[in-house]
Order: sequence, then C-alpha cells, then structure tokens
Amino acid sequence: MKVIVTGATGMVGKGVLLECLDHKDVTEVLSISRRSSGIAHPKLKELIHADFSDFSPLAEQLKGSDACYACMGVSSAGMGEEQYTRLTYDFTLALAREVYALNPKMTFTYVSGEGTDSSEQGRSMWARVKGKTENDLLKMGFGQAYMFRPGAIIPRRGIKPSSKMYRTLITYLGWLITLFKWISPKSVVDTTQIGLAMIHLTQKGYDKQLIRARDIQILAE
Repeated sequence: MKVIVTGATGMVGKGVLLECLDHKDVTEVLSISRRSSGIAHPKLKELIHADFSDFSPLAEQLKGSDACYACMGVSSAGMGEEQYTRLTYDFTLALAREVYALNPKMTFTYVSGEGTDSSEQGRSMWARVKGKTENDLLKMGFGQAYMFRPGAIIPRRGIKPSSKMYRTLITYLGWLITLFKWISPKSVVDTTQIGLAMIHLTQKGYDKQLIRARDIQILAE
C-alpha cells in the first residue's frame, strides 16, 4: 500500500507518519510538507513543497497512491476568516483535486475536529470553514473518503505538539486530559490510534464517513 501524508511536522501528522512507517502493509510513504520531518526511513520519501495552493508540479510522484492522509492544519487563533479559509479549505481542496485526478479510487482521509459545523451556518468561524472543507471533500467522488473528528488527543512516541498552547497544556496540565480520559474514556484518543485507524480504514472501509473518537478507538484495534 502506497500512502501520502501531509502535515508530518505537526503532532497528528507525525503520529500518522510513524504508524505508516511501522506498518507491514504500507510499502511506501510520500510525505509532503514545507520542511523536513527529520525522520529517515527506507519507506519514506519526503517532498519539500512551498506552494500548497498548487500540487500539480508533484503529479508524477502522486500517481499510483492508494491513500492520502491529509493532516495539515493550523489554529484559527488570531486569524480572520479569509486567511483561515485559504490555509484550511483552499490548501486541502487543492491537494484533494490533484490526487483525485490521478487516483480517483483512492482513500482520502482529512483531519478535521470535534465541533465542526456540517451545516456551514453556525457562529463559529473555524467550525464553518472545516464544515465546508469536509462537505466538499465528501462530494468529490473518492473511492473512500473519511473525515476525522478526534477531539482530545494525547501525543505518543515522544511527539511534541506543534501548537504552543497545546504543548503547554500537555506539559503542565496533562493530568487534566488523563482525568478526562478516566471520566470519559470514549472521548480521548492518542496519535498512535489515529494512525492505525487511518490505515485500517484504507484496508477495510467503515460504515461511517464522519469518524469520531470512539470510532478511532474501534478502528485502531
């Protein structure tokens, strides 16, 4: 199985990348990012790509892929809707259109977020933008398409959150997430579970397209 991973320098993307590299059924991993992940592995090919609004220069490398795990994302904090839409919706759809044109039967998985607004009409800007992103990806016609809404995430395997705020939370208030996991065990996942869930979805499919924390736990088993 040949897979594409974006966002491998972030917490979720790196977790997905590590699971793909370790999985016996994944034969090749193409990582696309603006800077190197710092990981070397026989299965891994890294493409440093500056313009996420246009993936056409990478067409030859994208051909023949079985899955694309789109883990790139930014916080909406301090951003206006136009900028956040460009970084979230425009970049994701640019990637999706390119890989769909080359591999229409592939599995496309997008990391969204719990609270995403599928109606695209709510008051929360980030939730509306994520909702439109999800909706338009699901309309594209991929062989399989899944939208991940993981909620609270625990980083594993030495991964450090790329978000300063989340890194501070994990470092100093990690006990709160541990407590929340104890109170509501079906609501918290870790980066290893997310990676395994994506791989297993590609292999076996699933009866839902919106994948929440409990679904991730089930799929990771």
